[in-house]
This record gives sequence, structure tokens and C-alpha cells, in this order.
Amino acid sequence: MRFAPAAAALSLLLVTTASVTHAGDRDADPRAADLIVEGKALLAAGDTQEAIDAFEAALAIDPGYTPIFLELAEAARQDGLQGKAIRYYREALDRDPDNFAAISGEGEALVEKGALEKAKRNLARLESLCGSNCPETLALQGVIAAGSPARLAAETPESTASTN
Repeated sequence: MRFAPAAAALSLLLVTTASVTHAGDRDADPRAADLIVEGKALLAAGDTQEAIDAFEAALAIDPGYTPIFLELAEAARQDGLQGKAIRYYREALDRDPDNFAAISGEGEALVEKGALEKAKRNLARLESLCGSNCPETLALQGVIAAGSPARLAAETPESTASTN
């Protein structure tokens, strides 16, 4: 009888842990899934604002579905809003700290913003988690190797010729 409170607490802990680990692998609400598909199509067609609207509507329907944040981040990057994209990637990482796509995407957005050192930290994290040959690592390596658009614009021959 004296072990009953401890057993009840332990069983409650196990139920909570099982439900949390299962929540990360679930499918999106069907209505949200339809909006995600619509948003992807709009994004592919170049209509970023309508895509963002579709993704935000999907998020309102299913706020617990983490991949929506990755879609919102991609749309924000295509719209030139790297800071907003980084915020979405970090929200996804708060929910799933080892999400390779979020780590890589955040690194790419950091490069686009000109923060190469921070992007290299993301690359090191990816290499430690999934190795140097996983697709996310290779993608981020390529973006870092290409450099930031701001740095590349500063290094063009036209910009050096105009300063002489």
C-alpha cells in the first residue's frame, strides 16, 4: 500500500513520455495537409505570399505539426525574409532539436544573411549528427562554399572598379 503513490507517479510519467515521443511521428490533420500541398504548389509557381497564407492557415488548423514551420521558413527565404525564416527554423528546432532539414535550412538562411560563422556551426552540428555525406550536410556545405550573396556582390569587379 505504501508503494501505491510512487507507482501511480511512475505510470503517469511513462504515459506522458510515450505520448510525447509518439507525437513527433504523426501525420498532419487532413485539412492542414491539403493546405500544405496547396502552399507548396503556390511556392513552386512563385506566389510566395499566397503560399505563406496557405501555410499559416495550415498552422492554425494543426499547430502541433512541426513540418509546417519548415515550409513557412522556405517561403520566407524565397520572399527575401531570412530573419523570419531563421525564426521559423528555430521554432522547428525547439520542437525537434535534431531535425536535419531545420538545421541545414537555418544554416542556409544564415549564409544568405551574411552570418557565415554561425552557418559553419550549423554545418559542424549536422556533421556530428548525420555525418559528412548526408544530403542536408552536403547542401549546407555547397551554400557555405558559394558564400553569402552580400559578400559576393561586394567582390564583383564592377564594385572594385568604381572605387578606383
